[in-house]
Amino acid sequence: MADLSSDAGQLADLLRATVAAHHHAFIDVDGADPEWPIWYAAYLHARLPELQGVALTQSEWVFLLVLAEQRRLREGSNEHWPDYYAGVFLEEIRQGNPLSAK
Repeated sequence: MADLSSDAGQLADLLRATVAAHHHAFIDVDGADPEWPIWYAAYLHARLPELQGVALTQSEWVFLLVLAEQRRLREGSNEHWPDYYAGVFLEEIRQGNPLSAK
C-alpha cells in the first residue's frame, strides 16, 4: 500500500473505501451501524497500522474517528467528511495525539 502518512488526499480515499466496505458489510440494514467507529477502526488498522511513523492501535483509530466526527459536527463543516477526517487525523498525529505518538 502507498504511504499515506502525509497525503491527506490518499487518506481520504482510504476513508471512502472504508465507507463502501462498511455499507456492503451492513447491506441488510442499509449501512446503519451505531457502533460504526469500531468497525471503521478495525478496517483502517488492518490497512494502515501506522500513520506518520506512529503505530496506532484499533482503540486509537476509534479515538481519532470519534474526535473527527465530533469536531465536524461542532464546527458545522461543509467539507466532505473523508477529507475533513483526514485533516484531523494528520493534525492530531502531528500534535502528539493519540497516546502512541508520545
